[in-house]
Amino acid sequence: MSDRKYRQRGYQDEPREHKPKPKPEPTPREFRTPNMPGFTQVVRCTRCGNTVSSEVGMDSRCSRCGVDLRSCVQCQSFEPGARFECREQIAARITPKDVRNTCERYHPTVRVERETGSPAPTSARKAFDDLFK
Repeated sequence: MSDRKYRQRGYQDEPREHKPKPKPEPTPREFRTPNMPGFTQVVRCTRCGNTVSSEVGMDSRCSRCGVDLRSCVQCQSFEPGARFECREQIAARITPKDVRNTCERYHPTVRVERETGSPAPTSARKAFDDLFK
């Protein structure tokens, strides 16, 4: 009788010969460029999320909701938890925070977003046919 617990034949029954694999000749590597989405810097309205131009003038307003763009809530230094709700050292509180003001330290909040847009198909039939190419 065998010293094994099970009678099935397995990988330990016979010793295997080790055959060294032939080394392939070195070839120059071909690298593919990854298809990564790009990034872009965008200035958005804090109330409605509409994209606005990065050049914000004294009398600029959002084209969608009409809120003043040169206000504290649109500034990159605005932080509700900070003193006078501003990261910069200012002498007095500016209220209200969502109306136009003349702060010298104003810089619009610039967000870095991923460019994920893709061209829309011209028709539903073309989109269906593109699935099976």
